Parts: sequence; structure tokens; C-alpha cells
Amino acid sequence: MPKGRPNSMNNYGVLLNEIGMDENFITPLREKYLRPITALLYPDLGGACLDSHKAFVVKYALHEDLDLSSHYDNAEVTLNVSLGKDFTEGNLYFGDFRQDPSPVPNYIEVEHVGTRGLFHRGGQIHGALPIASGERWNLIVWMRASAIRNRLCPMCNQKPELVEAEGFGDGFTETAEDDVPETVDLCSLW
Repeated sequence: MPKGRPNSMNNYGVLLNEIGMDENFITPLREKYLRPITALLYPDLGGACLDSHKAFVVKYALHEDLDLSSHYDNAEVTLNVSLGKDFTEGNLYFGDFRQDPSPVPNYIEVEHVGTRGLFHRGGQIHGALPIASGERWNLIVWMRASAIRNRLCPMCNQKPELVEAEGFGDGFTETAEDDVPETVDLCSLW
């Protein structure tokens, strides 16, 4: 397994592109199965136009990463699947959206059951409570729509200056100004 961190908040896990799983597994999964669902659930986030992703697996275990503090994702839509192992506790919690935080956050807790996945908006503040025992592995897929993020970076709220990058480059693509849509809700279901 590669030694790099899967993201800036987790210390244990792996980026799936590092082990060759992007092209033959995650990309077809996103395009064929996930995008039709996100088109229905998240049309305002370009759900039908999710054209890139960052996929990784994270590990939670005693004496390693036990939990994950409040954050939002670099994604329009996130899929989080509990791959299982035996663990107790470690529920997920969801709160406000980063664009509209309240002075006193109101969180809802969701049990994260092995082999089940959930979708959420990348900009929704969320986290994982500590596991009490065992080990949990999660597949995380940050799905991105270049038509959305080329207009406004979801992390800094600025119009991006695009530069060449390997892979998906955090979901930004180089497009002519005329190709950028006028509205955010731009995609049809098919």
C-alpha cells in the first residue's frame, strides 16, 4: 500500500488512483451508476455533470485515526461507504452548510453501518465521532462538476485561475469562456 496520506485530515488509508483503481473502477462507477442518482438528488450542484472525482479509502482504528473533526469536502457531492470490519460507535454527524453557518451549529447523527453508503453535499459540514473499538474502513468518493467549479472555487469562493495538472486537477477543466454555462442548474438528466 502506498505510504501517502489519502487527504489532509486522515493519516491512514490510500488514494485509489495510486493503486490503479480510477480508470477501471471508480470512473465507470461514477459515470454509469452514481451520476444518474446524483442527477436526481443534486441538480443544483451539477449532479448530472459530475465529470471528475477524487477517491480514497480511509481507516479508523484504536491508536490511529479514531475520528474526524468537523469539515467540508472539496467536492460538489460526496459518497461515503462503510466498507466494514468490526467496530463500535463512530457515527457520522452532519450540520450546516459552509455557505450558511449558524452561530450555534445544529448537528444530526447518522449511524454508519458496514456495507452501506450515503450521499451528501460536499459543502455540508460533517465529521465522524470516535470509534470505541475495532477497525472501520471507508470508501470516500468526492465527485466534482467542472461546469460548477470553473465559475467559482468551492474552497475559496474565488473565480479560479486554471493551470495544467495531472489527472483531474481538483475537478477544474480548461474551457473557453463561451463554454461556461450561465446558470448553475445546467444539466439535463440524459
